[in-house]
Amino acid sequence: MKNFDSLVDALSDLKERGYDADFATQTVCLYCGDLDLRLDPEDFHVDEFYRFEGDSNPDDSSVLYAITSATGVKGTLVDAYGAYAGELSFDMARKLQTDTVRG
Repeated sequence: MKNFDSLVDALSDLKERGYDADFATQTVCLYCGDLDLRLDPEDFHVDEFYRFEGDSNPDDSSVLYAITSATGVKGTLVDAYGAYAGELSFDMARKLQTDTVRG
């Protein structure tokens, strides 16, 4: 796994490697509005992930996930963690944690 100085650098690198879709978390799935694509936990794999800490505020932290769907769609998910983390279903939270532990 590479090391990046910033979230912007990591996103740029992943886009160059074909991770073009922009995913967002919903409670029970990932969603890409541009493709109108919904991915349930069993429909995607986390290929890589990177954690970024906020320089001035530790609560301003995020995780960048490189995601590949079961059908081959590649994209990124930027998600907050800590105080600003959104609510996820148990299955979604488990999927993101399990894949990041396995790598």
